[in-house]
Amino acid sequence: MKWINLKHSVIRIKPLRLALILMIVSLLYIVYSAYSIWSYGQRTELLHADAAIVLGAATYNGEPSPVFKARIDHALNLYHNGSVRKLIFTGGSGEQGEISEAETAQVYAIDHEVKAEDIIIETFSTITEENIRNAKIIAEQNGVSSFLIVSDPLHMKRAMMIAQDMGLNAHSSPAQNSAYQSLRTKLHFLAREVFYYIGYQVVAPFR
Repeated sequence: MKWINLKHSVIRIKPLRLALILMIVSLLYIVYSAYSIWSYGQRTELLHADAAIVLGAATYNGEPSPVFKARIDHALNLYHNGSVRKLIFTGGSGEQGEISEAETAQVYAIDHEVKAEDIIIETFSTITEENIRNAKIIAEQNGVSSFLIVSDPLHMKRAMMIAQDMGLNAHSSPAQNSAYQSLRTKLHFLAREVFYYIGYQVVAPFR
């Protein structure tokens, strides 16, 4: 009778032990992903390419937000130092009738001595995947085939994974003057990126 009770107690413990193991594995994977995203963002590939793809971010009344401005400024540096020949700005508008993120970046770039014919824009994307997919389409239409992806450092790991999945010949060029400078803002951005990075890994194989 005691043996039966012991046997039953072992059976009851097993699901708890399995749940604990799964929790530990999940936690370790989250920590590893966070470390991977953080360390990847510190890497800059100093290469030349046909164009820089600048991933969109918020605008305010036709002016780029500090986050978007940092990305645009980084792309302008790439353009002016000869690392790229063209700039591809991405991003739609938050509300109907508003100037799009890409158009805002275009105006800003022209004001900073970029030739209008060296700028390509797409004005419909709202998320990172759309930024990159739409940029690929308009790049092909304009004979552009190699790219530097420009965004915030903590955004680069996911952005590059998406670019590679879409078959782009792309390299990482994070904006080192990112508006996310304090530890608090970096950790907030990192937490969000870990969520989206893992989510993309889970969903991508089913697309």
